[in-house]
Amino acid sequence: MKARALHVAGFGFRREATVGSLGQALDQLIDQSGAIDKLAAARSMLPLVEELGRLRHIEVIAVSDAELPTVTTLTHSAQSLQTRGTGSVAEAVALLAAGPNARLMGPRIISADRKATAALALAEGITE
Repeated sequence: MKARALHVAGFGFRREATVGSLGQALDQLIDQSGAIDKLAAARSMLPLVEELGRLRHIEVIAVSDAELPTVTTLTHSAQSLQTRGTGSVAEAVALLAAGPNARLMGPRIISADRKATAALALAEGITE
């Protein structure tokens, strides 16, 4: 068995976001950091991310909405703090899905239409 890093893309988005919004944000992450192993979303936001996962053939991880406020994020959106209790849903989701000791690869990115955000977390030492 060898250890490798797991790349998890977490998403946050507005109600009017489309799969295209999420896909464009994901493409930005891939351009910056390479292949993505898994996608992640808060349970209440899961259907749209699951659709993207089906289209891209990438597994999707659901995280509890109640856990979002427990995560320290790099960015701080006033709207995200008010509605979800965290500075960045995308960053919080990525970290929660990647597991303990995960780290963000940078602040969230925003889709071109400004309806979706995505953040990349790295979980070290996954054995396969």
